[in-house]
Amino acid sequence: MTPDLPLAERLREAERDIFSRRPEHKIEPTLDRIADLAGLLGQPQRAYPVVHVTGTNGKTSTARMTEALLRARGLRTGLFTSPHLTSPAERIRIDGEPVSPERFADAYADVAPYLAMVDGRQPVPLSFFEVLTGMAFAAFADAPVDVAVLEVGLGGTWDATNVADGAVAVITPVAIDHTSYLGDTLTQIAGEKAGIIKPGAVAVLAHQEFEAAEVLLQRAADVGATVAREGLEFGVAAREIAVGGQLLSLQGLRGSYDEVLLPVFGSHQAGNAACALATAEAFGGSEPLGADLVREAFAQVSAPGRLELVRRSPSLVVDAAHNPAGMAATVAGLIESFGFPTLIGVLAVSEDKDVPGILGELEPAVSQLVVTRSSSDRSMDPAKLAELAAAVLGPERVRAAARLDDAIEIAVELADEASGGSPADAGVLITGSVVTAGDARRLLGGGPA
Repeated sequence: MTPDLPLAERLREAERDIFSRRPEHKIEPTLDRIADLAGLLGQPQRAYPVVHVTGTNGKTSTARMTEALLRARGLRTGLFTSPHLTSPAERIRIDGEPVSPERFADAYADVAPYLAMVDGRQPVPLSFFEVLTGMAFAAFADAPVDVAVLEVGLGGTWDATNVADGAVAVITPVAIDHTSYLGDTLTQIAGEKAGIIKPGAVAVLAHQEFEAAEVLLQRAADVGATVAREGLEFGVAAREIAVGGQLLSLQGLRGSYDEVLLPVFGSHQAGNAACALATAEAFGGSEPLGADLVREAFAQVSAPGRLELVRRSPSLVVDAAHNPAGMAATVAGLIESFGFPTLIGVLAVSEDKDVPGILGELEPAVSQLVVTRSSSDRSMDPAKLAELAAAVLGPERVRAAARLDDAIEIAVELADEASGGSPADAGVLITGSVVTAGDARRLLGGGPA
């Protein structure tokens, strides 16, 4: 990259290279490429302690909540999450804010001289995700941060983030997803995710199915990690619906915290908050965090694209659920927090997902479903999706649209018809993938991600 180019051209050059690389969903499992890059960069991931987060659902929300708690303690934080809703710069955050365009271009410039070297001596070139991971490592070391919260992209053992060793390893609920890469059983998938638990770490485990819990606990025992389990060492003591979110009582590892307002929806988010609290406590040592600090941090939490109300009259809710377990949590949270008498669904989902399972979770909740496609090249063809949806919901409840904007317009018309002039009587849920959520937020004017 030429350093004296105008910022706009530097950004274009960076994004051209990053987006031309192998996409993050096409995995070539090895840590050799990212280890090579990190070595050339001087091992920046070792310049700060790391909190490492994996799981199937809830990773991003848990990572964001953890970062908010650590920042409230006065620490300078780095946060790396994936995928993004709008811009890749969202993935790399310092002190809670996405890096600026200039800092993003600088982070790319830091790694750019070494990319061709790694590409030239490895059997497979660096991927989109591996380059962004190297950029995040370098940006956090340059800041410098006091702690980095790293969200795994996919799996754990072979994920690029796993060249970093987490002082705390967090595993959110494990479910069936990404079966072509991680295996098709909970035992296999949990085995991949267990790879982030390192010797001497603290392993914070969300509620898990038995098969997954068994694997995770065995890994912790094998490497001498300390275990903290939701429902035993920490958890949600009480919760009730509140205006704009929910009011929680949380039992942490170091103390109890009452009257905690969490401004996001769904019992799954309460579980994410409990995991984040236990993680921040485990990282902080033996003392409680302080009730005021916990309340202040959680009050600032947002979860873009997660049961996010982006428009009213009728209410339009955007959610990134992309597997059956995630859709079940979304539907439960939507019913509990919004309670629409009539719900119209808009669904655009990746072709490699368990689409019948996702449709099965949606079926009881929606009166009608408009199927479409997102901007992802993995998005299922609407005609094929309509055929699968008709088999689950019945053809009379399914409509198809070639484009997401048209699908949203149809859903709004159906909601208006169903509401009889009362906007509170009908809502629209737009869901199926992170890309779908990001596309919808752009179309509907959602706030910063």
